[in-house]
Amino acid sequence: MRRVLLAAAMVAMSVSAQAADMPDFLRGSVGDYNPVTNWQGFYFGGQGAYGTSTENFNGSTNSMLEALISNLVVSETGIGQSNLQLGKVSSHTSGYGAFAGYNWQWDDVVVGLEMSYLHGNLGGRATASEAFTTSTTLSDGLFHSVSATSASQIAVSDMATFRGRAGYAFGCFLPYMFGGLALGNASITQSVTVKDAASTSILGPFTPFQPLTSTKGTADHLIYGYTAGLGMDIKLVGGLFMRAEWEYARFVDQVDTSVNTVRLGLGYKF
Repeated sequence: MRRVLLAAAMVAMSVSAQAADMPDFLRGSVGDYNPVTNWQGFYFGGQGAYGTSTENFNGSTNSMLEALISNLVVSETGIGQSNLQLGKVSSHTSGYGAFAGYNWQWDDVVVGLEMSYLHGNLGGRATASEAFTTSTTLSDGLFHSVSATSASQIAVSDMATFRGRAGYAFGCFLPYMFGGLALGNASITQSVTVKDAASTSILGPFTPFQPLTSTKGTADHLIYGYTAGLGMDIKLVGGLFMRAEWEYARFVDQVDTSVNTVRLGLGYKF
């Protein structure tokens, strides 16, 4: 009997020692096992975006207008002093692009550097105008019916943001926030058009002259600003993950331009 008890005790001690060396989830604590998803490493992906582009032209083209009609009879109408102010315009926009970056991870904390690129039709156009008929004749002995139209436009075809980001992993979910530098490739144009017509009577009929137009523009102009936003990466299978993101970018160059977009993307982490 003593031999049987001694053998049973030795077997129990052996089984207990082996169980102590087993992983937690094999020792009966399956419900408490919560592995940390590995987000560290290089990644890349593609994305689509939809949002709103808002431009604040916030100015006038008076200097262009005055230069256009200087030393002409039409300048006697005072149209050159018209306050053709250009305000805000907004438009919906869509685009597509790619992103790439690298993550560092400490337990559940994830930080990284990333570049995001978007191609689309961002931008807008604003116009302002003024028109009137003179109540007295000018130096040419004629009454004049005159109008001036000012226009400004910006078109941003490409936008890239360079961000630092930080997130906290909850299993397969990685919510994050980011901020950084925004660059864009833009075409900017400004134009002024003056139309003039003359008559021997204040009531007309008025005979139109050839319209006068002045235009200046810049193509492939580098604009710059900043970006900030929030997002979430969701691990699907292996290195494949899905992304949902909101980004705000503001360019503070010649035309104050703000771009708000929501984005969906699919990426792969090595």
